[in-house]
Amino acid sequence: MEDRRSFLKKTAAGLTFLGLASAIPIDLFAKEDVVILTILHTNDMHSRIEPFPQDAGKYAGFGGMAKRAGLINQIRKQEEYVLLLDAGDIFQGTPYFNYYGGELEFKLMSEMKYDAATIGNHDFDNGLKGLKDKLPFATFPFLIANYDFSDTILANQFQPYKTFTRGPLKIGVFGLGIELKGLVLDSSYENTKYINPVSVAREMVQELKQKECDLIICLSHLGYKYPDSRISDIELAKQVEGIDLIIGGHTHTFLDNPIPVISPDGNQTLITQVGWAGIKLGRLDYAFSKGGKKKVSKSSSLLIN
Repeated sequence: MEDRRSFLKKTAAGLTFLGLASAIPIDLFAKEDVVILTILHTNDMHSRIEPFPQDAGKYAGFGGMAKRAGLINQIRKQEEYVLLLDAGDIFQGTPYFNYYGGELEFKLMSEMKYDAATIGNHDFDNGLKGLKDKLPFATFPFLIANYDFSDTILANQFQPYKTFTRGPLKIGVFGLGIELKGLVLDSSYENTKYINPVSVAREMVQELKQKECDLIICLSHLGYKYPDSRISDIELAKQVEGIDLIIGGHTHTFLDNPIPVISPDGNQTLITQVGWAGIKLGRLDYAFSKGGKKKVSKSSSLLIN
């Protein structure tokens, strides 16, 4: 218990950069029971099964799914409640994808016990049939709320959201994908319809609030931010209230700490992303007071080398 209290004091002290700690006395966590939720996340793995080779410059020796699996297992032994999520672009980037078409990636993620993932634009690179044929190798659900597959062979293959229970906590997770037109060959996504992610996100938040979720997470493959009017994670957070955390992808953005954005209701949405190719594993720890009424977070970006 003393080690946990020490951890919580350090956690609260480290929250100043997020502007979340000032209203929550550190002593509060030393006196009452809390629930710690550890969220682990990846994005844009791009079929990087093995570490980068030694002639790969600054990334030499980094990454690799075996090393990631070892780190995840270590964290799971240390923490009671863990959620492992991915923000898309699992496919494309190494000969493993060219040869196996995504089968190996899904099998290894299943071995690591991913809880959920969303779909990135490169996950369409072998077309709808190529994606559908590999889905049986994934034991985790793909969450995507703003793609309508009803007029395709992928109809009824995906869920818009899923709720997860960790101890006394209920966590709602939904997925959003980037507009495919102009980014993916028309023949690769066929009659898949793209729906405005802002309106869909608002619907998802209301649905998950009705389910009394303690935390609402968006798995986004929209991209961190753009110099033009394209919808991004930053813009989504500015326009949609009620999202606690956006785990992003697509832009290969390395964020050492989550970025807080003020949503329309005045609350903060945190945005995080860990680059690409499995070089890093993101970690975000939430501490909930009894009853889940107070929550704070501390993050780290764990280099896999």
